[in-house]
Amino acid sequence: MSHQQYQNCIEACYACAIACSHCAAECLKEEKVQDLRRCIQLDLECASICKSAADLMSLGSSFSSHICHVCADICKACAEECEKHAQMGMEHCRECAEACRKCAQACGEMADAA
Repeated sequence: MSHQQYQNCIEACYACAIACSHCAAECLKEEKVQDLRRCIQLDLECASICKSAADLMSLGSSFSSHICHVCADICKACAEECEKHAQMGMEHCRECAEACRKCAQACGEMADAA
């Protein structure tokens, strides 16, 4: 597959990486940051895998489907954690969870299509 065929997934991955990095930075500013350790860790892991997945897809890598499968799993875990904090009014966690869900769907579809 050429990188153009991956374009929607690449864009979802980059958007998710940005949302996760922003969420981690905002979580670090919260008063009870110790309660957000898992959220921050997953944000950082998710941002990292999303950037890696987008990079491999842009190269047209034969490993794109593999990394997209892992990326979808991490995005789902990050979304679940962020949703817990979003219910407590943390807007950055709500935005992150939304981006993670979109990326998980895009990566899941990409992994299945390859």
